[in-house]
Amino acid sequence: MPPKGMQYLKNKLARKRTRVLLRYRYYDMKNSMEYVKTIIPSEFTWMAESLGWCGKAVDSLADRLYFRGFRNDNFDLNTIFYMNNMDILPDSSFLSALISSCSFIYISEDVSGFPRMEVISGADATGEIDTATYLLKEGYAVLERDKFGNAVQEAYFTPGKTEYFTNGELTRVDTNRAPAPLLVPIIYRPDAIRPFGHSRISRACMKLTQGALRTLFRSEVSAEFYSFPQKWVSGLSDSAEEFDKWKASIATLLTFTKDDEGEAPKIGQFSQQSMQPYIDQLRTFASLFAGETGLTPDDLGFVKDNPSSSEAIKASHENLRLLARKAQRTFGAGLLNAGYLAACVRDNYPYTRQQLYQTIPAWNPIFEPDAHTIAAIGDAAVKLNQACPGYIGAEALHDITGIEPDSRQGAL
Repeated sequence: MPPKGMQYLKNKLARKRTRVLLRYRYYDMKNSMEYVKTIIPSEFTWMAESLGWCGKAVDSLADRLYFRGFRNDNFDLNTIFYMNNMDILPDSSFLSALISSCSFIYISEDVSGFPRMEVISGADATGEIDTATYLLKEGYAVLERDKFGNAVQEAYFTPGKTEYFTNGELTRVDTNRAPAPLLVPIIYRPDAIRPFGHSRISRACMKLTQGALRTLFRSEVSAEFYSFPQKWVSGLSDSAEEFDKWKASIATLLTFTKDDEGEAPKIGQFSQQSMQPYIDQLRTFASLFAGETGLTPDDLGFVKDNPSSSEAIKASHENLRLLARKAQRTFGAGLLNAGYLAACVRDNYPYTRQQLYQTIPAWNPIFEPDAHTIAAIGDAAVKLNQACPGYIGAEALHDITGIEPDSRQGAL
């Protein structure tokens, strides 16, 4: 099938960019509250709060993904990643992919000819994907924008060639021997219908956040009535002097004299408004949001009185653990694709993707074990090795505990 061209990809990116930027606003807590017209005047909307639940949903998963490198690294991909900020590059690509469903690693050459890797968010890049290898057939990326958001530096990627444009004019063409475009997608939860994946900030997350924001807004307005309950006075004479209502609300002592007929006014107070309904409604939204994202209400600020043990925390985050396992598989495949194309650029040779079948991404455990768990793992490893000698070695224990053995520094 012939390439669809750069203009087609530019239009495709323009259609998707708005939704990606919306999710970034939710992550950065800069989203506005969708105001539903009620009895509260619209002038009070400035009191709307911000809520970091969407950011928490992303960070709680991103912070548990620790990419350690590649095992059985026959093509020395680890050196390429370590020369490209190994501590930052994978984490940045994971975070962007969780927000926008897909991020991209852009590969070029530095002045010495060594592969240079850079992360581009899903708001600035797109392409046509090969669903067999999850490499792109062609790609487009905006490398630089001006302060108004207009594209200044652009790149169009095809197999063996990268074309660079400045203000719409072709300025440079770089050739390479890589068998795929040097723009690699890092995808979160792809499927057959949506090969570019799903965002961690789903529509349900955004709707629940909006409901919680409106609850906070209503509670903020109601707090004024909660702080100063409404009072009433009946039986005042028509000739009684008008008094300052604000001073009457905060005064500690008020005096009312009898009228000419000896009648005294009656004073009362309306029942004080309770904040409990808003707290209960907010807790309900928190429970729904936690169920949607694999978190617990504790993660969203509704902490239980009794602290949970390490095992209880793991058990309550079972859904989060499964999500992290799934993310490790898809992100690992994307990083392997990026390392594969970078190796082609480094060696100036068109390797085939099948040559890397033995190379496996290695990860630290999703939940770091405490001292008690490590002791239990050690006892279990001893018993398993007694039953089947050599069944569990240093690499397996490294995966389970996340502790690098001293005798094998650099082992993956």
